[in-house]
Amino acid sequence: MYEAAGTRVREVSGEDLDEVPAGAPDAACDTPALIKGREEHVEQAEAGALVEEAQKAWDREEWLRAAELYEQVLAHYPDEEPSAAWWYDAALAHKFLRNWAKAYELGREAAARAPRGAGDPAYWNLGIAATVQRDWATARDAWQGFGIELPDGEGQIDHGLGPACVRLDTGGEQEVVWIQRLCPTRGRVMNVPVTQGRRFGEIVVHDGVPNGERTYDGGTVAVFDELLLFEASELPTLHVTVHARAADDVDALVRSFFDQDFGAEPASGLKMLCACCSEGSVDYTDKAVSTHGGTQKVWLAAPEPEARELLDAWAAAAGERAWSELESVG
Repeated sequence: MYEAAGTRVREVSGEDLDEVPAGAPDAACDTPALIKGREEHVEQAEAGALVEEAQKAWDREEWLRAAELYEQVLAHYPDEEPSAAWWYDAALAHKFLRNWAKAYELGREAAARAPRGAGDPAYWNLGIAATVQRDWATARDAWQGFGIELPDGEGQIDHGLGPACVRLDTGGEQEVVWIQRLCPTRGRVMNVPVTQGRRFGEIVVHDGVPNGERTYDGGTVAVFDELLLFEASELPTLHVTVHARAADDVDALVRSFFDQDFGAEPASGLKMLCACCSEGSVDYTDKAVSTHGGTQKVWLAAPEPEARELLDAWAAAAGERAWSELESVG
C-alpha cells in the first residue's frame, strides 16, 4: 500500500550512463582529456556489470551484497537517470537488514531524487528510518513528501491517526494486537499481549505494507508487521483467574481497568490463528470473538497493588464474582 512490493531496479548496462566521447586516441596521444575519456568509459562498463551483480544479489535476497554493489556504482554516478532507483534499492536493502543508520543516510538521497506529493515510496521508507533515528523534522518532511497531510508542528509526531493492528514478532513468536496510530509508522499497543516480554502501552514502529486485515463493527483496518519496539511500557503484565456469572461481568472487569488507563484481556476474547489465516482477512465482530462467563484466565496490565484493588472492587460489586491466583508474568 505504501511501499513498493518489489523494487525499482531495471536492467542497466554501461550504455545507459552518459558516454564521454573518447575520440580515436593513438599511442602517442596522451592528452588529459583523452585519458579522462578512457577512464570514464571503463568505469561505465564496470558500473553496468556491478548493477547486474546487484540485481542478482537482490534476487537471492543478499541484501548487504546488493546494497554494497549499488553504493559502488553511486559513488561514481549519483545523478544519472537510473540512479534514483539505485539509491532507493540500496536504502531498502538496509531497511530489510534493520540497519537504520544506513537506511536513513541512503534514504535521504533517494527521496532527494523523488517527486514530492506523488506517493513515491522513497519518502515512506525515509519516514520510517528518520522516525527510528528520532529525526522528527526529516520524518515530518518525508510524510509530507509522500503526500500525507500532517498538522504543523515540531518535534515528536503524536497525532491520532485511528486504529490499526500490528503483528508483534518476539523471537519468532507472533501475536496480532490492536494499536492506536500516533504517526504513519508508530502505534501504541492497546491490548495486553500474552507473549512474554511484551506489554500493554508500549510503542512500536511498524512497516508500511499491510499484511492482513481485520474487520470489526463494520470497519476494516490493516495489519502491519512490527519493525521494532520503539518505546517500552512501564506497566507490568499480570494474570489472574476469575470467576464470573456472565459475559457482562467479565466486560465490567475489563472496563474497570481501562477506565484507569490500564489493560485487561480475558482468555475468552483471544483467537488462535494459523500464520496463513493471520495474514488474510479476519472478521472480529462481536459474534466472532466474544467474552463469556465462567472461570477463565485474564491478563492484566497494571501495578499489582492497583490490580488487587480493582479486582476486589469488581468482585464486591455483584454476586458470583471471584478472583484468585494473581501472578506476575515475566
